[in-house]
Amino acid sequence: MQPEAILRQARLPAALHLAEDAWLTVEQYCALWRAVETLSGDPAIGITMSLATDVAGHPPATMSAFFARDYRDALARLARYKRLCAPEEMKFVEEGTECVVSFDWAIAVDDQPYAIVDVTLAAILELGRRGTGVHIMPLRVELTRKGPVHGALTEYIGAPVLCGRSRDLIVLSSADLDRPFAAYNPEMLAVLAPALANSLAEMEAQSSIEDQVKVVIKRRLASGKPDVEEIARELGTSERTLQRRIASSGTTFRRLLDQARHEIGQQMLASGANGIDEIAFLLGYQDTSSFYRAFRNWEGVTPAQWRSVN
Repeated sequence: MQPEAILRQARLPAALHLAEDAWLTVEQYCALWRAVETLSGDPAIGITMSLATDVAGHPPATMSAFFARDYRDALARLARYKRLCAPEEMKFVEEGTECVVSFDWAIAVDDQPYAIVDVTLAAILELGRRGTGVHIMPLRVELTRKGPVHGALTEYIGAPVLCGRSRDLIVLSSADLDRPFAAYNPEMLAVLAPALANSLAEMEAQSSIEDQVKVVIKRRLASGKPDVEEIARELGTSERTLQRRIASSGTTFRRLLDQARHEIGQQMLASGANGIDEIAFLLGYQDTSSFYRAFRNWEGVTPAQWRSVN
C-alpha cells in the first residue's frame, strides 16, 4: 500500500509521512488504522504486518524491549515506553501462575480498529517468541469485540479467544516470563534507557495535572465512580499531594470527574454505538435519570436531543 493512498483514505494531509516530526491526534491515529484495514482487504492485517516487521524497523521505544534480560523485563520495558509511540496504556500483573497483560485506550472511547488491538497482541507475543526463541503460547486471550474472530487470528494465537469481554487482554503463563532473551544487551540498554526515560518525562511534563487525572478517571469509570484516593494511587502519589496539585491548578476533583464524564458522554453519543442507558452505566451513574440531569446541565438539552443533531 502506498502512503499517499492510506493518508487519502484517512482524510489526512497527503504529505504527512514526509514530515520529520509529525504528530497525530488519537482520532487521526484511529483513522489511519481504519484506512489500512480498508485498503488492505485483509481482516488480519494487524497480525500480517507484525509478522512482516523486522525488529530493526521498530522505534526505540519498543526496540529496547528486545534487549531485555528476560520476558518479564521485556514486558516491563514495553509497558513503560509504549506510550511514547501510541495513545495506549499497557499493564501486566502476575497473579499466581498467570500473568495478565492488558491494554487500555483511555482517550479513544469509540471502538478501536481491530488492527490496533491485533498489532498489540502480536507485539506482546512476538516479543516473547523472538526474544526467547521459543514459540510461546498464551493461556487465553480476551477481546471486547464481538465474535467470531478471523481464523488467522486464532491460528496465530494458538489459544482460546474469548469475545465480548470488558477489556482487551492476553493471559500468559508466569513460568514463561523467566525465559531469558538471547539478544540481552546491557550496554545497549544503558544507552537507550536514559534517553527514553527523558522523553517520557518530557511528555508527562507537557501534560497538566488536570489532563492526567481525567485520563485515569476515564479509564476507571466503567468499573464504578472513581474516588480521589484511587486516582492518586494510580498516579503514584498520595491523596493529599494530589488534592494539593489539583487545587493549585484552580479546580477540584469533583469538577474534573464531571468534565471527564461530559467528554466521554459526548463521544459515546456521537458514535452511536451505545444506547443511552448503557452510556449512563459506563459513566458511573446509578440510573439513567441522573445522567439526563447531568447532561442537561452540560448542554441544555437531553442526551437524545443532542445525539439527533450531532
